[in-house]
Amino acid sequence: MDTWYYEVVSIDGDYANLRRTDIDSDDLKLVARALLPAEIREGSKLRYEMFTYFMEE
Repeated sequence: MDTWYYEVVSIDGDYANLRRTDIDSDDLKLVARALLPAEIREGSKLRYEMFTYFMEE
């Protein structure tokens, strides 16, 4: 399985906009907050692996 890294750019209600940080990209990915760790904030770093998002320290 691949691993991708994201940063939370913005939170809008039940959704968050994520930007990949492991590649050079300005594209945003809209993700339901129910799929993300509850403690995310704007600027949070995430790791996506095996269909699950994890907080990065």
